[in-house]
Amino acid sequence: MKKRRTNSKKPPTRGRARDFPIPLVGTTGPLNAITDVQGVEVGHVTLIEGEGRLVVGRGPVRTGVTAVLPRGKTYDPVFAAIFSFNGNGEMTGTHWVEESGFLETPVVLTNTHSVGVARDAVVAWQLEHRLYDPLASGHWWSCPVVAETYDGVLNDINGFHVKPQHVHAALNEARSGPVVEGNVGGGTGMICYGFKGGIGTASRVLPGGHTLGALVQANFGRRGLLTIAGVPVGQEIGDLLPEEGSPSSGEKDGSIIVVLAVDAPLLPHQLKRLARRAPLGIARTGGIGANTSGDLIIAFSTANPGAAGRIGSKTLQMLPNDSLDPFLEAAIQATEEAILNALLAAETMVGVNRYKVYNLPNERLGDLLAP
Repeated sequence: MKKRRTNSKKPPTRGRARDFPIPLVGTTGPLNAITDVQGVEVGHVTLIEGEGRLVVGRGPVRTGVTAVLPRGKTYDPVFAAIFSFNGNGEMTGTHWVEESGFLETPVVLTNTHSVGVARDAVVAWQLEHRLYDPLASGHWWSCPVVAETYDGVLNDINGFHVKPQHVHAALNEARSGPVVEGNVGGGTGMICYGFKGGIGTASRVLPGGHTLGALVQANFGRRGLLTIAGVPVGQEIGDLLPEEGSPSSGEKDGSIIVVLAVDAPLLPHQLKRLARRAPLGIARTGGIGANTSGDLIIAFSTANPGAAGRIGSKTLQMLPNDSLDPFLEAAIQATEEAILNALLAAETMVGVNRYKVYNLPNERLGDLLAP
């Protein structure tokens, strides 16, 4: 049986960035998660099965699905925008987001070779739950947003173990509240800076009461570049490199997906500006947007409900551009902290061919960051 963990379980206790003497700035929401943005729900399905030598189609399996629902299980498209910092990756449905200015579907994260099945499963799930505009029911179509990072170092990625029922379960079980981080959902088999990576999240409360949240699937970076609060942690922790298998000692580049949510009334062109700031948060941890890295960002606003209605003119709210600086800064801060949370929550994992990836050692990190 595949083991499945959902977002309803208690978050792991290995640690989060705020548990360390890291001089992080900004005020977090009560959960320090993307779900601090009211209405946003997150669900995971985690697939872990088998050990030992790789047998394609049988395992070992170290993968899963993460779903982000902007307004929960309600059809009400949100203003959105996409940004590609480096394009060696896939995020489906982006052309229509850019063209229309709306995100009409959940955002689903999984592994590179499961994008197709996840996309199709989202369409079927929407149809089953009637999460579409009733006026379009006769000729309904959908361009779901599904994004990926590569987990084939630890996972039997060519065994296609993610099935439609796993995508449906992640969507059905999505909830508000605490978000499980680390080796969960789409982040199960991911590696970050040569340490175990995965899912991470963080939030910021801005002056005036608005909230911005970030969720990342972190699978990128070279060990020697890892930087935390200006400390060259990757250079200081030169051991605990991945063992066995063929990839070199933590020097393989990967990818990161960033999902930004905000409850302020921002329009698509402003959300594009927000998405463009996420790479600065990636860079603070040592990311360089390497040639083989797929660094893709989607940003959406839960304000202006009903804006996508097909009938009549719409009256919209919008913050002036002169008010955006705190949001741009928050996007940077939350992205950086979400990456750190992914690293600190993730646990050592052994995958295909007994390839072992260690977690970032929290005690040694604490010593490096101590005043």
